[in-house]
Amino acid sequence: MSWSRRAAVLGALALAACGFSPVYGPGGTGARLFGKVRTADPRTPDDFAFAGRIAERLGPDAEARFLLDYNLRVAVVPQAITPDEVTTRYALNGTADFTLTEAATGRVVTRGQVSSFTSYSTTGTTIATMAAEQDAHERLARMLADQVATRLLAVQPDAVP
Repeated sequence: MSWSRRAAVLGALALAACGFSPVYGPGGTGARLFGKVRTADPRTPDDFAFAGRIAERLGPDAEARFLLDYNLRVAVVPQAITPDEVTTRYALNGTADFTLTEAATGRVVTRGQVSSFTSYSTTGTTIATMAAEQDAHERLARMLADQVATRLLAVQPDAVP
């Protein structure tokens, strides 16, 4: 047996010994959550982007066994200011607080908070700046949703019925 083959076999055994199981494997959290998570109704454009990305990652809520409540907070921070005091770049700092509960019982399965940031430039035309700002908001909401989905998929399988 070659060294690379031995290393692969030993690596697989080590992962199996530590309790590792694939998220999308048989009995994994991915299969248990896919199509079963309903997000709270969106209220803002950021919420729509967030909820849409959650649906992309966890599937449409065909049989919602879990409710995902969330609260997005976005702060706009000037980053680059010229000597004439004109801001040419803004950062968007975002935070998402989330709680996943069982729909039938109201039992909290998991909760947490994630954060991320992005930025956009204001040096183009008015239309280009507005498009860049809108795109930055959507990117931020999608990044936060990806982090929440990853956290939900990392929940111990025995915590998700």
